[in-house]
Parts: sequence; C-alpha cells; structure tokens
Amino acid sequence: MKKVISTENAPKAIGPYSQAIKLDNGLLFISGQTPIVPQTGKVVEGEIVEQTHQALKNIKAIVEAAGYTMKDVVKTTCLLNTMDDFAAMNAIYAEYFTENQPARATYAVEKLPLGVLVEIEAIAYKAE
Repeated sequence: MKKVISTENAPKAIGPYSQAIKLDNGLLFISGQTPIVPQTGKVVEGEIVEQTHQALKNIKAIVEAAGYTMKDVVKTTCLLNTMDDFAAMNAIYAEYFTENQPARATYAVEKLPLGVLVEIEAIAYKAE
C-alpha cells in the first residue's frame, strides 16, 4: 500500500504529483525539489549555493515528515542548469550527506521549472 506524504515545511506540488510517496516496504520516493521557499512560494534569492541549500532543506523537511532522516536517503538525482555549477552544488550537498552518502546521478539539463538552477529528487529506505 502507498501513503502520500505532505508537509507545509516544503513547497506545495506545482503539478499533479505528491511531495512524496511512502510504501509499506519502507521505501520513500521524494519528488524533485526545487529551491522554492515554502513560506513564500517563491524561488530563494541567490545563485547555486543558496538554491542547493533550499532544495535540500525541502527534501529534509519531507524526509522528516515521513519519519525518516537524511541518513535514510539511499539515492538522489541532481539536475543542474549547467555543469559549471557542479562543484558548488557538490560542496553544499556534502553538508547534508556527511556519512554513508547515497548513490547519486547528476545531469545537466536544458531547462528546469521556474528557471531555477537545481532540482534534486531522492529515494529513502527504512526498515519498518
């Protein structure tokens, strides 16, 4: 069975999707998070550093709303507007995943929603 996870501490979905879906087997699928500030619904001011922090804060809020921690994240996918931002994104990313880092793929894409510089999705697992 699946359960929709939703929290006011992360941006509302801007389309027909859920913030996250939790399965009975302990898997948690977190939709791609952009650097939208939940309280304002606006993209955080700043460049890749600030935007990466906000996207990861949003993921952390969803993970915690589901009863997980960032240590439970097993896979992420990072989408960047340009690979020129890879090193800066990677430095911020390392602050959120300090041990037992998840598997990851990072891609540069032509465009991201709302003109943002980064979007990150995640999968977490915790034995139930």
